[in-house]
Amino acid sequence: MLAHSPPLPLIVDHVYGDVSISEEDEEGILLALKQYYDRVRCVRLQMAIPNLQKLVVAIDEEFPILEHLILMLPCKDGGFTLKLPETFQAPHLQHLTLTGFTLSMRSPLRTATMRLVTLVLLMVHPFTYVHPNALLRYLPCMSQLETLMIAFSFSIDHHHDVEGQLSHMTPITFPSLLWFGFQGGSTFMEVFVRRINTPRLRKLKLDFFTRPSFCVSSLLQFINTLENLLKFDSVKFNFLKEEVHIVFYPREDPKIYALSIIVDWWDFNWQVSCVAAGLFSAPSRIFSAVEHLILEQGSYCRSIDPHYEFSWRKILKSLSNVETLHVDEAFVVELSRSLRLVDGEQPLGLLPELQELTYSGMGNPTDAFTSIVDARQNAGRPVTLVYHDKT
Repeated sequence: MLAHSPPLPLIVDHVYGDVSISEEDEEGILLALKQYYDRVRCVRLQMAIPNLQKLVVAIDEEFPILEHLILMLPCKDGGFTLKLPETFQAPHLQHLTLTGFTLSMRSPLRTATMRLVTLVLLMVHPFTYVHPNALLRYLPCMSQLETLMIAFSFSIDHHHDVEGQLSHMTPITFPSLLWFGFQGGSTFMEVFVRRINTPRLRKLKLDFFTRPSFCVSSLLQFINTLENLLKFDSVKFNFLKEEVHIVFYPREDPKIYALSIIVDWWDFNWQVSCVAAGLFSAPSRIFSAVEHLILEQGSYCRSIDPHYEFSWRKILKSLSNVETLHVDEAFVVELSRSLRLVDGEQPLGLLPELQELTYSGMGNPTDAFTSIVDARQNAGRPVTLVYHDKT
């Protein structure tokens, strides 16, 4: 059929998960990739590894009009990885997604990154790990890149001494980057952000695999330079079973995030502790911009350890410009305890700009925030208390 079709651009799109494709389908795809490669504009493939391996090997020519290349190992890949042929060329490639592929300095993609608008790299096994310095040398000139996603499905910090491999290199500027996503260990991100400039970045999405040492000081400094991103005024903490999701929303559109941070940890109290120690360890423009704070509970019943009260106080102390606070039912007791004055503390020591405190629950615990309300009233900075009954 291809031999008799008009010379129109071809789209090769076969996404079958980890299922094998038929011989007929495989032959058709091979025909397009080997004989009609000059007409292929888009390639999107995911299937059983034997099929995918045979098709990837066939991508060994110069594809003159190829704009989209999406190659994904199946989820159940058994530790297998792939690599693009060194003879592959795509001078007009704009959108690239690779899942489970190894990268090397000899990769042909190094010469095909000039026009990239979208780049998604998903590393699924420890032996596909790329040090941040090496990754940046791999992607040196990407002036048109708008979307960048780097993800690891394993804990990098346990497999590689990232900090021990630092090198002195000139920071790389991504002048057009608007959206940046990352999943992995905080150490990788700490090294990576020290070596990049993103003057136009508007959205940042981060998912961290935490360890007891969770440090993001360089990340906070990086975020403090992002003028286009630092236009939010609201933050929501959503505590789920194995993670806490912190979302910052811009003033002009409170439904679309500007900054999203997920911290994975199986224990709720450790979640709070890691967030307090890692994100709220030093003053930052990120927190001073927040005027509206929401604390929500996901579908998870957990016990609260009173010994972690200091973590809540550290978080609240950093959010010094919060004017409205909404507390979900699950946090009423611990927040009311954390907001109580300790010996010698001034009434405005925590949340000094607070004007309205809203809380919800089953039945009205009328005395939950009596202490903070009375203290603010006596200090001449009254707080309006609003209760929403869930019954």
